[in-house]
Amino acid sequence: MNFVSSHWGTYNFSVDKNKKIQLDNWGLDSSPTEFGLGLADAAIDNLRITQPHVRKGWLDNIGKSDGKRGQDEFIPVSWDEAFELASKELLKTKNVYGNSAIYAGSYGWASAGRFHHAKSQVNRFFNLFGGFSSSFQSYSYAAAQTLLPHIIGLDLYTTLEEHTTWNALSEECELILMFGGMPLKNSKVSAGGVGKHVTKLGIKKCFDKGVEFINISPLIDDAPKFLKAQQVPIRPNTDTALMLALAHILIKNQSYDKDFIDKYTVGFDSFSDYVLGKKNNQECSPEWASKITNIPVKTIYELANKIITKKTMISLSWSLQRASRGEQPLWMGITLAAMLGQIGTASGGFGFGYSSVNSTGDSFDKIPWQSLPQGKNKIKDFIPVARVTDMLENPGGEFDYDGKKLTYPDIKLIYWAGGNPFHHHQDLNRLTKAWQKPNTIIVNEIWWNSQARHADIIFPANTALERNDLMLNPRDPTVVANKKAMKSYKNSKTDFEIFSGLSKKLGFLESFTEDRSELDWIKFIWNNSSKTNQKNISFPSFEEFWEKGYFELPAPKIEKIMFNDFRKDPINFPLKTPSGKIEISSETISNFQLSDCFSHPYWFEPYEWLGNIDEYPLHLISNQPTHRLHSQLDNAANSQNSKIKGKEPVMINPSDALERDIQDGDIVMLFNKRGRVLAGANISDSVMPGVVVLSTGAWFDPDYALNLERHGNPNVLTKDVGTSSLSQGPTCHTTLVQVKKAKREEIVDVNIFKTPETLN
Repeated sequence: MNFVSSHWGTYNFSVDKNKKIQLDNWGLDSSPTEFGLGLADAAIDNLRITQPHVRKGWLDNIGKSDGKRGQDEFIPVSWDEAFELASKELLKTKNVYGNSAIYAGSYGWASAGRFHHAKSQVNRFFNLFGGFSSSFQSYSYAAAQTLLPHIIGLDLYTTLEEHTTWNALSEECELILMFGGMPLKNSKVSAGGVGKHVTKLGIKKCFDKGVEFINISPLIDDAPKFLKAQQVPIRPNTDTALMLALAHILIKNQSYDKDFIDKYTVGFDSFSDYVLGKKNNQECSPEWASKITNIPVKTIYELANKIITKKTMISLSWSLQRASRGEQPLWMGITLAAMLGQIGTASGGFGFGYSSVNSTGDSFDKIPWQSLPQGKNKIKDFIPVARVTDMLENPGGEFDYDGKKLTYPDIKLIYWAGGNPFHHHQDLNRLTKAWQKPNTIIVNEIWWNSQARHADIIFPANTALERNDLMLNPRDPTVVANKKAMKSYKNSKTDFEIFSGLSKKLGFLESFTEDRSELDWIKFIWNNSSKTNQKNISFPSFEEFWEKGYFELPAPKIEKIMFNDFRKDPINFPLKTPSGKIEISSETISNFQLSDCFSHPYWFEPYEWLGNIDEYPLHLISNQPTHRLHSQLDNAANSQNSKIKGKEPVMINPSDALERDIQDGDIVMLFNKRGRVLAGANISDSVMPGVVVLSTGAWFDPDYALNLERHGNPNVLTKDVGTSSLSQGPTCHTTLVQVKKAKREEIVDVNIFKTPETLN
């Protein structure tokens, strides 16, 4: 069979009589992602970059920024000329400023393939070149990546791998309290690739066995309709206050699990004093929380009664920690779960990211798969990934991160491949100004999106349809042979070919390729994975695997239960925290002496929220889209068909629309002091009053003359400030805006789906 595997699923491919690629859902996947089929058309649309290009203003004044990135025309050049220009700039930057002046990276979602993983290719190339300033963390869960090791002793990825499976939960759990819901659209994807989608089956199995679900979210759609979940609307960014009130009831009534707290946690007494108002603070009572969350006091007591009387899982969406002081709801959720005493059993505990991706809750054994060797980065300078604008604005400036004082490197050259900062970064108007500062920006890019249009040198990359690879996701039990479905489009190349060309110019081609071809590397990865496997699994030969097209790992004999060993024997299986226990209060974090993250979970008022409205009265949620992955495939039919008059839809409650004389389908303007965005009105009572939902991922389409984003990208409006000085994660979900019906003269056409040649 011929398969292509991606972050949104695995598909069969064939070639029709007109030699056009046809993608079809894989028959073994019970819940395929339909929008992924659009890759076949997107791979050949007129937005593909067909050959290398160089920005005219940069070419006229090589190696110096002229402030015109994003507003300039491009000149097509040959591959050899592009390699020559880029290699000279790389060498000049290295020799004049040092390797720390190069900021290079990727963002993981470019390819599900193990070999053509863009970040691995970037790291291998630049490590051989002498190193580079790098980024750490993910925009998706940066606060969690920093916090979790302090609280439960596990890094983020191990935490995700150790989650209690749906199968185990379905047998013993009675209630899943969902903070941020479990939207199935998010589970359509997984970093590293998806074989079969299992989340819907897992949630449904729990529901069919009598598990009750409660959705605590401003958005009804965050819970699948078939769950018939109780809906508890909550002001965005106030989940911590609600959880503190639930803890207050448990403490007042002495109904928390004292034995679990004493045996498996540290720091509860200090936390309890805070909840009871004994630290010169207001008592975290239900009445206090009701004013913050806008949830009735009666409902808070009812929730407390349910979680006390039922075996309860506290489920926390990744979205909660992408907000002002985003460490707190995660820390508080773990604390609340500890008070209920179900951690380490299949009866409950806590989860971070059930339905945020497909893999969480799946039944699998982690395999130590071989990856592309990347070498070692000699440069120690790094930034938390969401601090790129700060870095460009403040070279040499000091910043806090995880208890350390660090310094921003002085970046002269950016090289980015397999990612798009103009999708996932906040306050894009501020980013575009900072983006003008480096001397040179080089990108590997597939389409004429905003990243390409804000670069100086563009290498045209190709899609997963144009290369062979292996989908080896440590958190997915299906391994897929990704077979090349089509020739490289026009003059595009794989990242491997691009970096091979640059390596040749720079004199280390043999070190980069090791004289291996694409297929040689794929065989190397497969064969080494088979040899080093520790699970006594019988792997087929590479030839047998490649012929069949996929390989399924055997199901684990025992369902995974997070912290099961720790629960049974905390002495011999301690956590990797200083105490060996769950740290409700952390002495380590306390010793950092931070003003915005204390020793235990704490309610911090968000810097923007509905409890303190100024001139912008609506809270903007920029959730994950339904019809694409992040910004990927926004140019494909599924996403395009979801637009309203060419604009990204924004969901508005009927009462908010009525107040503003907005009708369904109107073009509206969202604005705050950071920018202005056009979108199409979708009037729906699925979102609570006072909240609007504009999904992330619409290709950034700025009109610099009008100071207006034409298409509906919410990150024009989001604030670029860290969660706290502990984690420095993004805070996209802490955003207030105003919405009005756009005047006819304010409505302009979307240009991002027109080629630069058309615009010029």
